[in-house]
Amino acid sequence: MKTQIKNTMSATSAALILSLVAACSSTPVADKTGKVSSNQGTTPAAALSAPEADPRAVARVESNTNDLNAQMKGLLAKRSVYFDYDQFTVKAEFQSVLEAHGKNLLNNKSQKIVIQGNTDERGGREYNLALGAKRADAVRKVLNVMGVSDNQIETVSFGKEKPKAQGSNEEAFAENRRADIVYQ
Repeated sequence: MKTQIKNTMSATSAALILSLVAACSSTPVADKTGKVSSNQGTTPAAALSAPEADPRAVARVESNTNDLNAQMKGLLAKRSVYFDYDQFTVKAEFQSVLEAHGKNLLNNKSQKIVIQGNTDERGGREYNLALGAKRADAVRKVLNVMGVSDNQIETVSFGKEKPKAQGSNEEAFAENRRADIVYQ
């Protein structure tokens, strides 16, 4: 049994070595244009060098980059982060918007923003001013975690004094529970 295993291993090793030698031979090879070339006189390292870039692959990368830039611009156009009733926790659905603004601020260190905290009309003036401040501060903290400096961020609370939507229904309330990012 041991002899069979040794013979099988020897045969496998020999086959592997022969295939490696054959792969390194100087057989002429056709490139993408159909032109025949030879690897004679080249070192193994030169034979393993990267092929020229496929123009279609370059176009795909450029297209993906353009799509990413358009997506970033679209996210930067979104300037409001909305909150649930009586809450100041930033929802996961606004993470990509804040990431876009964070990257923009990190790439433009001289750029400054004001985060304006807002509430709906329910509640007293003082309570709503405090809640608006907590909402603006929550957005600031998310940007800080991304590396944005406090020197670029100012926060202010308008409470219920600056509604985005008029009305005393749930749709208007939901539109007014927000923090707005305003570039200076």
